[in-house]
Amino acid sequence: MKRYLHIHWKKPGPSEPGHTYSELDSARHEVRKVELYPNGTRGFADSQEEAGGTFLGTLPVPPLDELAGDPAFEAKEIAVEEFQRQWLKRR
Repeated sequence: MKRYLHIHWKKPGPSEPGHTYSELDSARHEVRKVELYPNGTRGFADSQEEAGGTFLGTLPVPPLDELAGDPAFEAKEIAVEEFQRQWLKRR
């Protein structure tokens, strides 16, 4: 079963994304990802393409409760439709 995450970095640096949208497989590996940067640019990645400095992680994404425990960002599960909206705007 796929899961979809939105991670909002509270204080991103100038070269770090402020928002990350990820599609995860059943083992919590990233399948697709979109990153939004404070300057308005976007990066994205999937198994066939990487753009804007974005790439898929090599390790499984930690559970949501573990992510939520980090004060540097806010993490939540989102609906597939919300992820798809970001994916369609990736270019």
